[in-house]
Amino acid sequence: MAKTALDSASYPDGAQLGAQPSVPESMAEMGEAGGKDSLARLNSAVGELRAVAAAPVLRRAIDFLNREDFVNGGKWAVKALEIDERNGVGWYLLAIARERAGDFGNSVRAYEAALALLPEHAEVANDLGRLAFRMGMHEQAEKLFRHYIDHAPERADGVNNLASVMREQGRTEETIELLRAAIQRHPESAMLWNTLGSVVMDQGDLHNAATFFGEAVRLNPKFGKARYNLSQVKHGLGDNEGAMADCDAALRRTNTAEDKQMMGLARATYQLCLGRIGSGWDDYEARLSAQFAGVTHFAIERPRWKPGGDLRGKRFLVCTEQGLGDEVMFANVLPDVLEQLGPDGKLILAVERRLVTLFQRSFPTAEVSRHITNVVAASVVRRVPEIDQSQVDLWTPIASLMRQYRRRLEAFPQHQGYLRPDPERIAHWREVLKTAPAGPKVGLLWKSNISKGRTRFFSPFDQWRRVLATPGASFVNLQYGDCSEELERAKREFGVTIWQPPGIDLKEDLDDVAALCCAMDVTIGFSNATLNIGAACGAPAWLLTTPGIWTRLGSDAYPWYPHVRTFAPPAFGEWDALMEDVAGALSEFVAERT
Repeated sequence: MAKTALDSASYPDGAQLGAQPSVPESMAEMGEAGGKDSLARLNSAVGELRAVAAAPVLRRAIDFLNREDFVNGGKWAVKALEIDERNGVGWYLLAIARERAGDFGNSVRAYEAALALLPEHAEVANDLGRLAFRMGMHEQAEKLFRHYIDHAPERADGVNNLASVMREQGRTEETIELLRAAIQRHPESAMLWNTLGSVVMDQGDLHNAATFFGEAVRLNPKFGKARYNLSQVKHGLGDNEGAMADCDAALRRTNTAEDKQMMGLARATYQLCLGRIGSGWDDYEARLSAQFAGVTHFAIERPRWKPGGDLRGKRFLVCTEQGLGDEVMFANVLPDVLEQLGPDGKLILAVERRLVTLFQRSFPTAEVSRHITNVVAASVVRRVPEIDQSQVDLWTPIASLMRQYRRRLEAFPQHQGYLRPDPERIAHWREVLKTAPAGPKVGLLWKSNISKGRTRFFSPFDQWRRVLATPGASFVNLQYGDCSEELERAKREFGVTIWQPPGIDLKEDLDDVAALCCAMDVTIGFSNATLNIGAACGAPAWLLTTPGIWTRLGSDAYPWYPHVRTFAPPAFGEWDALMEDVAGALSEFVAERT
């Protein structure tokens, strides 16, 4: 088969690939390739084949797939294609086998061949659409799902899958209307109720989400994903014991390894929320499983470090992972690593390219370079191109170090920052800030650009009105990304000018962002890359969180940055109460400095 554009795609440095959500998100049910019903229909179709010689071979492939032996299922599908390469069922079985084995690139090509040979077999389009959706090809997935609906309008799964891809595109109202109409036609479909719950959960409407997930579980008590989604709602509402119970129940009802890994990762975060830190970090390794849908594969062919391993005198490669804020937060552990390496060891760091200068200054004895993330055959792969791997003794993804160095709250050091900004740039920004409106300089951060599913963890911008009304404060924009609409609204509707610092790209110039944060009197915001950078440098910061966020590790403080003051609403989504507390504290802060 010819190589396609899906085999290898590169992304610019800084693209947030492999940035798994720190808190797993709700799971839509889109079915899976090679389900029992689908294979039964294929088995019936085998009898209609013209190439009779291939029929027993295809049945052997189906038999292996029914037993979830995807390696042998694929081998027998290939044997059938050697008998008749125009055999659409053979290509379809090969596609199922390769998808379930995690080989998405070859699976796509096999699905395409099957669809060309079996244009009336709409289920091929549905399976190919699901795979395209999984690979982020949303426009292609939508076309394939619509093709399936046209050929099988009586099936609820087609509408459900179309709704899932529309949800991913942020078409919330359109998705809800589509699902409501479908539920009127199929009120018994647990799948549709579950997807509706996922959509409203994205919007932060946890109470209605709980109702919809509960209906899905009532209709199908064996529906593991819906039970898992209930656990996510309970976690959001601060009931982590209840979340653990539902997650354990979901794990007992889940057959696929991929779902088990996602649920295992969620369970890890619930444990961290409950203060079960050591076992939480052990379970957090689920993020690295090849069977986890969001896994990042590290192209590092050296022995992997394990907790308890002796590092003294070793050349030790640590590769950062997940989002920018996570890369910075987990770097909390690097001073411990340097101490254990000793004077004869060497720390080799691979970080996001925008962090190289800051990390090199902060850890001058380390060798710091960038990592690069690519998509190869539909798998996310992180490489360290500037590091000579032959000179590396051991390596690890950075978060795995928590299993040894941060198993208890007491293991988190009391520090005033572990990253070192440029003192000359701090002095520069202090001078520049004198040109801003008079008053204590208050940096603002109100959103993150990582994923739509995280919006429920951030208050709407309107809620900042009360904080922005604080007299005597000089507000400074530290928010990266396009925020021109919010800045204009603050001026037009709130009567407040949020001053824009000149001569800096707040998304790209992260070393300078660190210095700017340190020149502020305080930075206030939700947890995003900038707040983590400032806090890791020891800059004064107030962190706004949701109740029971896992990074607080079951404590009332924020162990990663002990000098940071934290604020949380009394319950999920009660942003008015949160902002009232922040506004009151800021009024006192400004009065003390005026």
